[in-house]
Amino acid sequence: MRLRLLPLAFLAAPLAAQQPVADRYRDVANRIMDAAMADSSRAWNRLAAFVDYSGPRLAGSANLERGIDWMLAEMTKDGLANVRGEPAMVPHWVRGRESIAMTQPREADVPMLGLGGSIGTPAGGITAEVLVVSNFDDLAKRAAEAKGKIVLFDVPFTDYGSTVRYRGAGAVAAARVGAVAALVRAVGPYGMRTPHTGAMQYDSTVTRIPAAAITMEDAMMFHRMQDRGQKVVVTVHMDAQTLPDSPSRNAMGELVGRDKPREIVAMGGHSDSWDVGTGAMDDAGGIVVAWEAINLLKRLGLTPRRTLRVVGWVNEENGGRGGAAYRDAHKDEPHALLIESDAGVFAPSGFGFTGSDSARAIIRQIGTLLSRINAGTIGASGGGADIGPLMGTGVPGMGLDVDGTRYFWYHHAPADTPDKLSPADVQKCVAAFAVMAYIVADLPEMLPRGTP
Repeated sequence: MRLRLLPLAFLAAPLAAQQPVADRYRDVANRIMDAAMADSSRAWNRLAAFVDYSGPRLAGSANLERGIDWMLAEMTKDGLANVRGEPAMVPHWVRGRESIAMTQPREADVPMLGLGGSIGTPAGGITAEVLVVSNFDDLAKRAAEAKGKIVLFDVPFTDYGSTVRYRGAGAVAAARVGAVAALVRAVGPYGMRTPHTGAMQYDSTVTRIPAAAITMEDAMMFHRMQDRGQKVVVTVHMDAQTLPDSPSRNAMGELVGRDKPREIVAMGGHSDSWDVGTGAMDDAGGIVVAWEAINLLKRLGLTPRRTLRVVGWVNEENGGRGGAAYRDAHKDEPHALLIESDAGVFAPSGFGFTGSDSARAIIRQIGTLLSRINAGTIGASGGGADIGPLMGTGVPGMGLDVDGTRYFWYHHAPADTPDKLSPADVQKCVAAFAVMAYIVADLPEMLPRGTP
């Protein structure tokens, strides 16, 4: 019988390193999940305390800085290491007073929210007839009718990427055909006469006009009135203005690794929100589940080889300055993995992952350990706006995947408050973060890089 010689590297490797990752970490993963689910309201209570204390947290606002101060103080109380706020300059857009009133064919107040970055109206407002269109093509066909009117894009929600184009680019398209203001139907699948805000953009080649969102119910009503041949006239008042950039911070704290403290697994969400609602699911929850994952590991006495860092990135909503500042400050620091949660902290289903095929094979093994809480699926790609800048340098990244059924009901709306979230689901997100982050941070070697 001929003996097959094993590679020297294999013979030299510790037995533990030859075991499948899932087998090596199964017991500790179960221990983490058991502990996470034992207190089904711990993370939700912290989330509620944070947003109730800080309120809406738009970049440049006193509320945002108040919230960041609170996080840093609480991280210090929790015993996290290296708690700090790292500087980032952020945009400072202010909504001011605003209103829309219908004057024809009858008088009525119309719920509205100005879009982030919009200019204001003249002091006396803008009174004009409304031209309702169904999409950009419809506007092109009716361009001759648009001059001097307020264009309303009544576009039903299909998916976020397809529908949000009208919020972002509607004012430019309307201005190009001579409109004096632009309105968009709230970007969301469910109403109850609640408007949704969000960022919009201008183009230097066309006149800047005010832009706002109205509710799906009112957009459909205006459309019906127009179809009946009725003239719809509204008066729009907006005091919105953009002030000079303002100093802010990325908030962070750490569980320092026991063997390789310079190597980092960074995880979290964004600290800012729009200036309506309190940003509970978008995205205070993303920070809290990462933060509580670290606290959970601390309580269990589990310190991985590498450092775990929770980050509250600033200014995701209307600028992305926090993610860019983090990349610039930490691009020379070896990161094993970046994890972001910015889709709500509803029931988790797993993670999307972007990285090499060999790294994906390891992540899939870890995912199998999360199947008991139905959070083991590893999607084809993952990341997020805040970790995207550093991922662009080649660092593997992932985003938490959750049941998104109700996310866009509340997205960028006054209704984004803690009561929309289940404490048990939030705790499952903590468990998923803790298991994934701990194991990746504890592996003998960093996740392999390479072509995704």
